[in-house]
Amino acid sequence: MSDSQRFPVAAHALAYLAHAHACGPESAVSSGELAASMPTNPVVVRRVTALLAKAGLIATRAGASGGAWLTTKPETITLDRVLRAVNGCAHLGSPPPGAKGCPVGEKIPDAVRLAIEAADQAAAERLSRITVADLLAHATAKAA
Repeated sequence: MSDSQRFPVAAHALAYLAHAHACGPESAVSSGELAASMPTNPVVVRRVTALLAKAGLIATRAGASGGAWLTTKPETITLDRVLRAVNGCAHLGSPPPGAKGCPVGEKIPDAVRLAIEAADQAAAERLSRITVADLLAHATAKAA
């Protein structure tokens, strides 16, 4: 799975869990059900939910009666936390090392790195003001 898929899949999965009121093992949502709502492969969903579980945003249970559920209220899950949980999929990469002896090549990697860091910080700042509950509210308003 590419880095660019992780964040959208994670945000979608969290919004779906909130919509399904999956807040404990008794209301766990299977990776198959989550995958069908996107649509994507359940393996992709399991990879992302493993990252979300590691970050403490959800819990999971394996097996035939397994699935995922939220461990915290959707109003408290900000998208910058989701972004960090999936290893910063908005990260724009890293500059190449540059060519020694070139007046641009020796200096440009640092300038590009600073620009990338600024973009990542701006994205994280904006995402910190959006919650999973906001995503769900927007999605359900569009459906009405």
